[in-house]
Amino acid sequence: MNEIPEFSRAAASLGLLGLPAPIAELAARRWDAIVVGAGHNGLACAAYLARGGQRVLVLEARERIGGACTVEEPFPGVKMSPCAYLAGLLHPLVIEELGLPARGFEWTPAANGLFVPFLDGRSIQLWDDDARCEAEVAAFAPGDLPGFRAMGDVIRRLRDALRPPGAGDTWLGDAPTREQIEERLGNDAEARAVLFDWSMAEFVEHYLRDEQLQAAYLGQGVIGTNASPFDKGTASVRFHHSSGRLGGMPGMWGYVKGGMGMVSFYLCDAAREAGAVVAAGVPVAQILPGEGVVLAGGERIFAPVVVSNADPRVTLRLLGVQAEAGWQAQVAAMPIEGCTVKLNVLLRELPNFVARPGTNEPHHYGQINAPLTANEWKQGFAAARAGQLPQKLWCELYFQSVHDRSVVPEGMHTMSVFAQYVPYKFAEGSWDDHRQAARDLAISSIGRYCSNLPGAVAEAQVLGPPDIEEKVGLTGGHIFQGEILPEFMWSKRLSARTPMAGLYMCGACTHPGGSVIAVNGRNAAMAVLADRK
Repeated sequence: MNEIPEFSRAAASLGLLGLPAPIAELAARRWDAIVVGAGHNGLACAAYLARGGQRVLVLEARERIGGACTVEEPFPGVKMSPCAYLAGLLHPLVIEELGLPARGFEWTPAANGLFVPFLDGRSIQLWDDDARCEAEVAAFAPGDLPGFRAMGDVIRRLRDALRPPGAGDTWLGDAPTREQIEERLGNDAEARAVLFDWSMAEFVEHYLRDEQLQAAYLGQGVIGTNASPFDKGTASVRFHHSSGRLGGMPGMWGYVKGGMGMVSFYLCDAAREAGAVVAAGVPVAQILPGEGVVLAGGERIFAPVVVSNADPRVTLRLLGVQAEAGWQAQVAAMPIEGCTVKLNVLLRELPNFVARPGTNEPHHYGQINAPLTANEWKQGFAAARAGQLPQKLWCELYFQSVHDRSVVPEGMHTMSVFAQYVPYKFAEGSWDDHRQAARDLAISSIGRYCSNLPGAVAEAQVLGPPDIEEKVGLTGGHIFQGEILPEFMWSKRLSARTPMAGLYMCGACTHPGGSVIAVNGRNAAMAVLADRK
């Protein structure tokens, strides 16, 4: 049975909140701000606004809050997040200010790092402990140890320059310009190249010589990104995902007790405790900047401020002719077609990797990559662009159940599979036509490194980009509400403030970008509160 803290009201129902009052009653009340969308950033924004003395109403179209960061029951007795699966970029300031630990937030660092097996029987465990990791690298590719150290150093320099602990963190408030970033980087040409120019392939080739060690890292530069690791700018994606300071542990990722959606549920508790009202199953049909919103049922709810947690394309549609031309052009220019397929898998036992046999090994407690060769990366990206499934998928695997037995029945395990590339739209047929093939492809792409797949698979839920779009309302099924390549980041990303008076944005399309961060919502709330003064 899933253990829910008795003080977490949102978690007790797995985010199924319903209406707190009839629509007519909500419409009759006076509101200072309406937040459209109860994803984690929208809920964080609502919490800060309410704590700032604002009367806040959150409207969520779905019956369940949390957006892509929620908890569902895809199979009887199994609790899994449909999209978000691991915490790493959740901002420590939000955790502290909104008191998430006191609400039940617990996480287990994935200190066992990244395990990568290869078809020739070799494998490497890239521990998050420097000494253990360097010992593995020294045994795997001894000549690459100096370059490996230098590769880690440049990421650390970037993180320390741009994301130091405290008020100097560039993720807080308005995004810095290119010039401001370069001023922080000084004469560090390598850091500048990682942040703005290098492909992920150039990044690993600059520091490493062993082709398998290079291959072990390639996927880390394209997570959720519709670009090849050979495309300019993908090294910056690696930095983005390495820039967190969760738990005071730079670059660390980990498992949230109960599943990632608990983050949204605790943020909802914080918002409601501060006085915000959260209404689920209430789709918004139109945003009227400076006036409020029109619901799908035709009702109007008035508020001088509307904060959209919806993605920019959905927000643009809700604005209609009221969208300012320059902002509309910026939204249209941001690529937002997803390329990932998510599998939520119920296992009879954990995968048994031929390179390091066993079904309860140290690598099961970290993250695991099923790697691709350079040619497989190129073929896969080209195939997806042509509307076809590739021959192999790059897959990243996580096992919540080894850290948290509350999410699964006795004797079973969960496996979250995050894989790419897949097409948003097939050249022939629909996702319903290709869903079984996509499932089999993902399992076989992992299974070629294992002795017990697909036999260990009991159930598998397959979510392609259109499924993610329909399920959580993310246009194109893009998990970051738009690409996070350098040309769409920092001051080039959407701002919390829009040119439409009274309209703000707080989702992953805003600075500092995508993932479960929550500071996007905080930034938007701070902008609203500053402007109200």
